[in-house]
Amino acid sequence: MVTNDSQGRTLDAGALKALAHPLRVRIYDLLSERGPQTASSLASLIGETSGATSYHLRALAAQDLIREVPDRGTARERWWERPKGRINMPGPAEAMSPSNRAAAQIVTTEFLRLRHQTLMDYINRPESEQPEGWEDAGLIMTTMLDVTAEQMAELKQELTAVVDAAVERYRGQESLPGTRRVSLRAEVFDLPVANSRGTMNQE
Repeated sequence: MVTNDSQGRTLDAGALKALAHPLRVRIYDLLSERGPQTASSLASLIGETSGATSYHLRALAAQDLIREVPDRGTARERWWERPKGRINMPGPAEAMSPSNRAAAQIVTTEFLRLRHQTLMDYINRPESEQPEGWEDAGLIMTTMLDVTAEQMAELKQELTAVVDAAVERYRGQESLPGTRRVSLRAEVFDLPVANSRGTMNQE
């Protein structure tokens, strides 16, 4: 859900409701992952009809979640892209109604399901399908820390700065020979109190 520019767009009620469909989240995710696509190419990737993907593309475009690629395609074959930039889900206080909260939950759940599926596909990729030179390039790491809320906020800012710097450093390399699109992920969140070493009874 978080991509590119540090200035992000917080999804309003209309955008949330437009995106609150598993197939639309998948389309949106594919446009982020693979770049511009047509209704036909998306249909082939997803296993749906081009009529279905075209319908969902129009619904996403109506909320400016995607846009038509200028000067590309024809009246019969339109190309669509996801605008660059970060999108943010509204927090609980910003989701003003139960319907908005339900839409946000659908969108978040589906994004995270696809995110996990992408990770598992990478982990289970056969060695024969690993591109030469990329075998040990990836990193999967989980670390547990004991910090205060203020320290976690500082850490979040530091991680965000690292990601934003990487985006700027490698911007515009889509056509550079030898490049592949990679997924860069950063997570930091507090665990349930019962699992916190700081609050467990010590004997």
